[in-house]
Amino acid sequence: MVTIRRTCHVLGVWSVAVLASTGALAQQGAPANGEWPTYGGDLGSTKYSPLDQIDATNFGNLELAWRWRSADAFMSKTTPTGGEWRASSDAIFEALNQEDPDRWRDGQAPYTNNLKATPLMVGGRLFINMPTSQGAAIDAATGETLWVYNPKTYEAGTTTMTARWNQRGVAYWGGGESGRVYWGTSNGYLVCVEADTGRPCLDFGEQGRLDLMRDLPRSDRGDRDWLNALLYSVQSPPLVVGDTIITPSSISSYNISREAPPGWMRGFDTRSGRTKWTFRTIPQGDEFGNDTWGGDSWRVTGKVGVWSMMSADPELGLLYLPTNTPAPDYYGGHRPGANLFAESVVALNIETGEREWHFQAVHHGLWDYDFPAAPNLVDIEVDGRPIKALAQVSKQGFLYVFDRVTGEPVWPIEERAVPTDTDIAGEQAWPTQPFPTRPAPFEYQGATIDDLVDFTPQIRQMAVEAVDGFRLGPLFTPQSLTGTIQRPSTSGGANWSGAGVDPETGLLYVPSVNAFSVRNYREPEPGEGATLNIIELRGRDTRQPTMPQGLPLFKPPYSRMTAIDLDTGDHAWMQPLGNGERVRNHPMLRDLDLAPLGGDGSRSGPLVTKTLLIYALTTGGSDGGPQLIAVDKASGEELGSVDLPRGAIGTPMTYLLDGRQYIALTVGGSPVPELVAFALPE
Repeated sequence: MVTIRRTCHVLGVWSVAVLASTGALAQQGAPANGEWPTYGGDLGSTKYSPLDQIDATNFGNLELAWRWRSADAFMSKTTPTGGEWRASSDAIFEALNQEDPDRWRDGQAPYTNNLKATPLMVGGRLFINMPTSQGAAIDAATGETLWVYNPKTYEAGTTTMTARWNQRGVAYWGGGESGRVYWGTSNGYLVCVEADTGRPCLDFGEQGRLDLMRDLPRSDRGDRDWLNALLYSVQSPPLVVGDTIITPSSISSYNISREAPPGWMRGFDTRSGRTKWTFRTIPQGDEFGNDTWGGDSWRVTGKVGVWSMMSADPELGLLYLPTNTPAPDYYGGHRPGANLFAESVVALNIETGEREWHFQAVHHGLWDYDFPAAPNLVDIEVDGRPIKALAQVSKQGFLYVFDRVTGEPVWPIEERAVPTDTDIAGEQAWPTQPFPTRPAPFEYQGATIDDLVDFTPQIRQMAVEAVDGFRLGPLFTPQSLTGTIQRPSTSGGANWSGAGVDPETGLLYVPSVNAFSVRNYREPEPGEGATLNIIELRGRDTRQPTMPQGLPLFKPPYSRMTAIDLDTGDHAWMQPLGNGERVRNHPMLRDLDLAPLGGDGSRSGPLVTKTLLIYALTTGGSDGGPQLIAVDKASGEELGSVDLPRGAIGTPMTYLLDGRQYIALTVGGSPVPELVAFALPE
């Protein structure tokens, strides 16, 4: 191993150590054998497969090879005598609610229709988890259920309030006799089961599970938040790198108190579950970055972990964390300072957990502009110079591109002055924020009168009246009591589906949404137990700019796909996601000759293959319903489509088995969501 050390601070990048180590090369796409062993296809989250059996000439001929009903439709509960009662999920949840009406927030049973995980494929088996934290193995050729493991976490209570009943996938480790499958649960455990049988790995943790809340400050397992939800959950897949597994976390951001569990990142041994290292994302004591938390706020502030997916480069020995916002998301009066390592890309040594470099994209976050997806790792060439690059999409519509070895920006990132004035007492907005000079933003940023919809003069006037009394301004305009129109919205721009990248061409593909949000605030009620001066107001009493009859407030497109050339930093193309049927069929618009409006894209992410870019739309199928489409990677031109049985929720993946290529993805809806697989006719 060769270690080069240097210290620098340039444009928000602290580079303290650079590692180069021998070992397996970082993958550039899913393996050529046709498996899909990690969430993003490879550890670099490219979402790329070299498979090419399905191409432009035959994509439209795809047919459903099989359909798998979510195992969440049927589950069990423990009986008073220690046995198991098996029944439909509705019956199980009704019985649990009768036993304990306070088990879930507002008595609301778990959602089972939010099946959004992207499955893995290893050894002819698909591995997936479900909203209630059940895991399953499925025969990749037939869709037959091979095993189901139910940790029964729904008996513990409602998941953290940030996003209820979410599970995005599992992790696989090929060590041992049969391999192992890992995932986090809604009540804050990491479970490990044998890949062949689904039985708990008895030598991992305590009988096959780790308590992730153990040794975390302000994280008592029996506690609930003020809304009767659990304090700590896991909703995204862990990442396995060598013999180390790293797990994300979900911690509620809807707080009334300063105190919350921190999102510290930890690496665990894949065999035993032993903790190998801990990286304190909110630096403690004399740790680097502690001075960015004013008033000793580091002692009580929570979150600042990773709620989404991660990436790694085993050749470099580096793990890349896209971190989130401190709690609460939209008020920072109790945490003055820049607040490292919130809303940052942080590179850690995989074996030791030591920080090698970091970049903070949002100082003192007030907008929930945390990084929503795993960084894409790809080797590029810029001005004749080869670069091992990291490309990070963001909610704010920026793509940040770094040398993943050193943390240096590939193109300059400038600290620019931003508005700081706010009428929220105690808030101290940061005076500057980082702005990439290349690539250009892939989504609209900020809100002005000129951005409002103008399909007709009448609609334009409606929009002007709708924003009256609200605060408009550029990106990073602080929140306000009057209501700041934030664009992109708190959910992005880009979100958890992230981007896909073609390692052969250096083209990155990112879906995005043109949306806005407005936060409302209130003073705590006496006796509410709040330790914050002001808290977020939610529910029916919120004030929002609303257009009559459901018309859009801003100009289109309302969703789009952008292809970015990482060798040049240029946009190669930008296309609306869909024709915008829901908008254009409005009575006030249906007679107008409008260009494609977008707005038909789902949060399902892109899949990149040798010849195609594939993603899902919510409309436009043969019956007007959802569809899976393939487009030309170089131009964005549609090449083919196939109807989906229901709307896509999860990001598609592809695999090869017995000489046949499949495309699999989760689709939602009632009564039971499904995992479906498409293939060419035999």
